[in-house]
Amino acid sequence: MYNARRRQREEQATSLALGGGVECVAPSTGTSKLSQSNRVVHPFCHLYGSYPLVFQADCRNGRSCAKDPMITRFSVVTLVIFLLSAVFVIQPVSFRIRLPYLGRQRIWINLTTAPIAAIAILWASQCLGGTQIRDGIVGTDGIKPYNILILFITLAYMAITLDITGVLQAAAFWVSNKGGSNTRKLFFYFYVMLTLISVALGNDPVILSGTAFLVYYTAAAHLEPIAWLMAEFAAANTSSMVLFVGNPTNVVICEGFAVNNAAFTAYTILPFLACTVACYLALAVQFRAEKHLPRKVPVTAKLNVREVLRDPVGALVGSIILGTCLVVIIVVSFFKVDVWKISLPFAVAKLVFDLTWDHYRFVTGRIATQPQDQTGELADDPMVSELKRAMSMPAVEEDSLAASMSTTLPTSTTINPHSTAASNKSLDLNPDDDEKPLFPKLRAWFKKIYSSFAAHFPTLATALPRLPFALIPFAFSQFILIEALSRQGWIDVFARWLVKATRGHMYPTVWLVGVLGVLLCNLAGTNIGATILLTKIVRAAPNFPTNSTRAAAIALALSSNIGAISFTFSASLAGLLWQSILRQKGIKVKQWTFAFWNLLPLAVMTAVGLSIVSAEMAVLYP
Repeated sequence: MYNARRRQREEQATSLALGGGVECVAPSTGTSKLSQSNRVVHPFCHLYGSYPLVFQADCRNGRSCAKDPMITRFSVVTLVIFLLSAVFVIQPVSFRIRLPYLGRQRIWINLTTAPIAAIAILWASQCLGGTQIRDGIVGTDGIKPYNILILFITLAYMAITLDITGVLQAAAFWVSNKGGSNTRKLFFYFYVMLTLISVALGNDPVILSGTAFLVYYTAAAHLEPIAWLMAEFAAANTSSMVLFVGNPTNVVICEGFAVNNAAFTAYTILPFLACTVACYLALAVQFRAEKHLPRKVPVTAKLNVREVLRDPVGALVGSIILGTCLVVIIVVSFFKVDVWKISLPFAVAKLVFDLTWDHYRFVTGRIATQPQDQTGELADDPMVSELKRAMSMPAVEEDSLAASMSTTLPTSTTINPHSTAASNKSLDLNPDDDEKPLFPKLRAWFKKIYSSFAAHFPTLATALPRLPFALIPFAFSQFILIEALSRQGWIDVFARWLVKATRGHMYPTVWLVGVLGVLLCNLAGTNIGATILLTKIVRAAPNFPTNSTRAAAIALALSSNIGAISFTFSASLAGLLWQSILRQKGIKVKQWTFAFWNLLPLAVMTAVGLSIVSAEMAVLYP
């Protein structure tokens, strides 16, 4: 009776197995009618005692001969640890611990530490080895993590140093003058301006300076800031899909799917235009109330654009270097040259110029020391002064807002390095003012040295704290964790699920990958983790048609960018940076508020964008 039930369960398991010939064999004898070369233990076998289920790929009728992966206890542990690390990225936690000589210190498990801790646990439990760690750094399947990170950091340096010259603030003043006192016209003009600047510079410089500018502008004009800030965040992240250098996820897609850099823009330009228009309409609808966008702004005078362009020479040279770099990168992409070999020399050239030009200005006395207030902060800022004059602000409000703004927008000519380093750290997400600082004497000595350096070389001193260095360990960790999932068979499992769900058809692939991309931005450790994971899955899909693979790549390019405009701040590094800057400025945007205002623009952009991608694929692959 027992043996009969057991045989019945084995037959049921056999019928559930994927592929062709499947049978259960006794491990002691290893006897089977199947050839040894095509046999692999199937995961269903572990449900039925010591008789493993053996799977043979069915190669008949052109079907794939790929074998099902074996899911073991190591596979389960790897997946659980990966998901836990993603949870801590979304919702950081902390605890206090007493350390020798240092006393009680607060330890954070967050975006910086959680992925690294996950790798350490998986390595200790033998769920991944040195090969996976090496592959996560050097790369596999045409994806080179070091190439992506060098490119992104070097371009970020050129973009941020260009922003330091006052280009973005000058553009904002010019737009404000054009819009006058009409609030809705101003809202539209600012949206277009931020979109265009984000296309050229990427989203990080816009988030860094644009957020601070809008905080001060809305306070000076007595406007509710949420509409302007949400529009800025949406415009910056939507625009980053145009150029392959606009977002690290774009570089992952170009390398993972072998998409030419110029072709990437050709694929994404129409979805970008459609999403930009759809997003603005959605924002205009949900912020149509007078409390969000009143009819008039109390502007009493024209803003002086030249006043905030702090370094015209630096702005001109920086624009030439960055523009030339982007053009050269696009041209050499046709010759299969690693892009970091192009961006790095241009970044070094920009660094040499910054040091030389700052030294010249220092020697000739063009870098003046600005007076500081009693707190040690800068007493004023050119942008702050000009907005005060134009808005005719009361004196008390002027002082408080000026002190607030100076901590986020230090000028290249008058700089307080202490406030800059503290406030512009790219991802200082969990500050704890109550904690006793480590090594106070060493920190005081370092601040003194840094202050002298910043007085001599203000451009570099201002740019360094703004560079997204936190991206380096996080991105490498994500690549390594995905390699661990691949080693344990999960990538192959997910790839087979993708094939089953879409049947290899192009249009289901567009919508499934697109929607999954948006959702996984919130669940898989930012849009970077989601892009790496989905790229690996699509690449591993057996016998996936070429047109469906290309459709998946473009759908993923769309979703990884608009997915940042999502339900959690951790859907992108830009979201975490945006939240951090607002917290420093005294504006607290709750998670549910962020999700609520993003819901309509995200839904509209997803539907419109994926429809355009489907139409493009229909034309390219009729």
